[in-house]
Amino acid sequence: MLVHATTIVLGGRAVLLCGAPGSGKSDLALRAIDAGAVLLADDQTALSAERGSLVARCPETIRGRLEVRGLGIVDLPWRDAVPVGLAVDLVPAETVERLPAAAERIWLGISIPLLRLAPFEASSVVKLRLAVARLKGE
Repeated sequence: MLVHATTIVLGGRAVLLCGAPGSGKSDLALRAIDAGAVLLADDQTALSAERGSLVARCPETIRGRLEVRGLGIVDLPWRDAVPVGLAVDLVPAETVERLPAAAERIWLGISIPLLRLAPFEASSVVKLRLAVARLKGE
């Protein structure tokens, strides 16, 4: 299954950044990579169900490539075949709830925790890290 998402690896888990074109997926991924995350896929991510887990992979044609607006395509270190830990819907800041209820996204019959996040806030990368740490029980 191919989904419209930019995916990074954070805390050993794939984090899918989902949103419309121009919503900030690649920009947030670039800032997270600068803070220690690793690229998995930009703009399109292949998902498969394997032994009860959802696994993210990068389509071969875009491996290690990230589109950086104003700069072009850049080559970066990348990972592949990583279990999915979190889905993130990128939304306008005014639509993010202060104290959201738990949410999920279901792909291929597998439930994944879902976070709604404003991608251009200065704290967005820190919020991603906190969400992944919370999922890991840290």
